Amino acid sequence: MAQNHITIAPMQAKYNRQVSHLLVHAFHSKFYPLTRLEPGGLAALLEQLLDACPEEPASQRLVALHEGEVIGTLCLKRKAEADNIPAMDNEPARLPPMKNITRDGKRKMFKLLTALHFLDHKPQEGECYIADLSVHPAARGQGVGRQLLHWAQHYACSDPHLNVLSLHVSGHNLGAKRLYEQISFRTQAEKRSLVRLLLFHEWRWAYMVLPLQQTNIVSEQEEP
Repeated sequence: MAQNHITIAPMQAKYNRQVSHLLVHAFHSKFYPLTRLEPGGLAALLEQLLDACPEEPASQRLVALHEGEVIGTLCLKRKAEADNIPAMDNEPARLPPMKNITRDGKRKMFKLLTALHFLDHKPQEGECYIADLSVHPAARGQGVGRQLLHWAQHYACSDPHLNVLSLHVSGHNLGAKRLYEQISFRTQAEKRSLVRLLLFHEWRWAYMVLPLQQTNIVSEQEEP
């Protein structure tokens, strides 16, 4: 797959189903301990969530397209202007308003939202946070992840209010961590969370940052 045949585009509702399956490919092992959902069921819930909850002003999702098919996705977040308004920061997210959802469906959705709540990160002033990055298994090793990171880097560098690009990666995801380090991300903190261990069977998480004033453009070489 030639990289010049890959297009990075803003998220649209028509991509919700494909994006939900991509997210399952990347994060099913994280969500399964809490939700006990198989890949198909989890993808269906994520699609419902994408349908019901349009992007917030402080977030932006991108898709990588090849011949019209979504082969990668990345979500960026920054500090919302409304963050100064008191919010339910310590409560799991509430169910979004969805029609024709069963009681069992609501229970499963609540578990999913609980998982998303405990994986959530509140960006600070000047921080552009990569909330998730996923590439289709058939497209891995072909530079798709790098192109999405390349776009995110350019986006953040073009905004004078942003000074750092950041992300979290689990301690077990050594391949992803190597990719980020090749792009000059550095581990700023190692976080250990008993709650995340219980919910996701992941004890150690690395918080990685790329200061934008020192950034180098992502090279156009293939990811490992």
